[in-house]
Amino acid sequence: MPHTPHELAEEFPEAVDKIHALKISNAHFAKLMDAYHEVNRAVHRAESGVEPCDDLTETTMRKQRMHLKDQIAAMLAK
Repeated sequence: MPHTPHELAEEFPEAVDKIHALKISNAHFAKLMDAYHEVNRAVHRAESGVEPCDDLTETTMRKQRMHLKDQIAAMLAK
C-alpha cells in the first residue's frame, strides 16, 4: 500500500488555481479543504506507522477522505 500523501494539488493538478480561488472566496470550500487535510494527514500517519491504528479506524478515515474529496471535486466541477 502506498504511503504517499494525497494532497489536493496532486489530486486535482489542473485545478490548482481554482482551488486557491475557492479557498479564499468560499467558506464552505475552505472548511472542506481543512477537513480533508486533517483526515489526509491522519491516514498518512497511520499508513506510515507514525501513529498506527486498527484496520477499521484506518478504513473509516479513508472513507471520510474519499467523501470529502468527492465533495471538493463536485465544487470544482461547477
